Amino acid sequence: MNIFSKERIIAGKDFNRWLVPPASIAIHLCIGSVYAWSIFNPALIKSLGVVTSASQDWTLSEVVWIFSVSIVSLGFAAAFAGKWLEEVGPRLVGFVAACLWGGGFLIGSIGIFTHQLWLIYLGYGVFGGCGLGLGYVSPVSTLIRWFPDRRGMAAGMAIMGFGGGAMIGAPLKEFLIDFFYHAPEFLGSVDQVILKTIDGIRYTEINGVIREVVVVGSNDIVNMIQPGNLGVYLVGTGDTGIGFAFMSLGIIYFLIMTIAAFSYRIPADGWKPKNWTKPDDSDLEKKLITKNHVHIDQALKTPQFYMLWIVLCFNVTAGIGVLGVAKTMMTEIFSSALPSVVDNAFAATYVLMISVFNMIGRFFWASTSDYIGRKNTYYIFFILGIILYLSIPYTASQVNVNPNIVLLVYFYAATMIIFTMYGGGFATIPAYLADIFGTRYVGGIHGRLLTAWSTAGILGPLAITSLRSNSINNAMEELVTQIDPVKFKETFGSGIENFNQLVATKTVTISKLMEIAPEGIADPSTTVYNSTMILMAILLGVALISNFLISPVAKKHHMSD
Repeated sequence: MNIFSKERIIAGKDFNRWLVPPASIAIHLCIGSVYAWSIFNPALIKSLGVVTSASQDWTLSEVVWIFSVSIVSLGFAAAFAGKWLEEVGPRLVGFVAACLWGGGFLIGSIGIFTHQLWLIYLGYGVFGGCGLGLGYVSPVSTLIRWFPDRRGMAAGMAIMGFGGGAMIGAPLKEFLIDFFYHAPEFLGSVDQVILKTIDGIRYTEINGVIREVVVVGSNDIVNMIQPGNLGVYLVGTGDTGIGFAFMSLGIIYFLIMTIAAFSYRIPADGWKPKNWTKPDDSDLEKKLITKNHVHIDQALKTPQFYMLWIVLCFNVTAGIGVLGVAKTMMTEIFSSALPSVVDNAFAATYVLMISVFNMIGRFFWASTSDYIGRKNTYYIFFILGIILYLSIPYTASQVNVNPNIVLLVYFYAATMIIFTMYGGGFATIPAYLADIFGTRYVGGIHGRLLTAWSTAGILGPLAITSLRSNSINNAMEELVTQIDPVKFKETFGSGIENFNQLVATKTVTISKLMEIAPEGIADPSTTVYNSTMILMAILLGVALISNFLISPVAKKHHMSD
């Protein structure tokens, strides 16, 4: 019998079931750091320029899609792992997850050091994402079996750590990036350096050699990784610290997840909690809970599976796109209007607090669903979510009109409530599946359902990046028409006729245009996410209808024993 065999981890008769949750939470805390992905964005999009983006730096859309690939890989790995888990047990699945998640970071670090984006996609996105999927499913069915008396609470405990992963991951990532950060060579203020613009890129001559530079203006200061001077910096002479941060995290996560995986135990066949009796039929019917079991293959033939798939997919889509750009979104909407409050550190704390409320929501809503039922819980998610998503565009639009701290507080509170329900949706769905399909194959069915997460991992970032990009382009095109052409050429070293080229090379941005815009022009950055929020409200409306249509599974799909 090898150390990974399922038979080796069957618990004894007197085993304390409360020893199992810590291992589950530890693994999910590690893989849940994926929700702090947006912490990496500022460093990744400045990996060459360091203080601001250089011409060859990656765009936000490019690096956000790394997060999307990891979520897509998660879903497909979970679909496979669900059935594999039933065969081999959670220890082996957890250890393979540790190898993939930790190894994904290490491969990604090589991609950062060599400036090869495809290696980050392969490492963090594909390998790391598969590690996410394996690590995600291993605790869920295990804890539901240990806690048949509190299915919602069990699912909440199993998945709580995933929501809280960013709570630890965000400050850890910030610390590592800051620790390994090295500022590029500062050449002086703009009036001290002779600049040339060639093909939209800023250059200067150093010892007879033409070198690329970046220019940091007053509006760029708030977005610097570490405080620095206004003026000109030499590209390729600094380090954002992101590569070494990736390497360190890969080692840390591998070690913690391996220890946790070897701590797993599963209950023996026929085990049940002491003094626990199954609820009567009337209570089961009221809460839409079945006494029967549905095989994995049969579950895929029921309309209930696909209704639940839509419920999960659209609930996740509404939140995951925002998660991928949370730090950037906070600074873009509020930093220009409230620069003394919303800086890089504030935005990083915002990401951390998203994790806190995501984690709280997973346990609170999943536990609440044990009392009010899963269906009613999702009704709350969707109705309240629609109201909050539709209120955010109004809040963002008012920031320029009245840059009041109250607007920031409302935006903060609204998004935190949204993320409690986002996390609650994840934590409640395994119990919802157990209610509809029974507990015997809930791990495998849950794994298949997580393909909805993969789909959301594409839809959410696609929606937010494409709508954001379109809003930014429209805003800059309108903004440039209000700027003096002479002043434009003096600032960027090229005329307005080369506007598109300057935008493509990142020489021209909204923040740089606002520095030379006439007084009284409103900063359009505050409204670039408005269309995204409206779309998310619409998706929640579709999920609301799907939840309404869910009913008990037909008897023909029930197992005979």
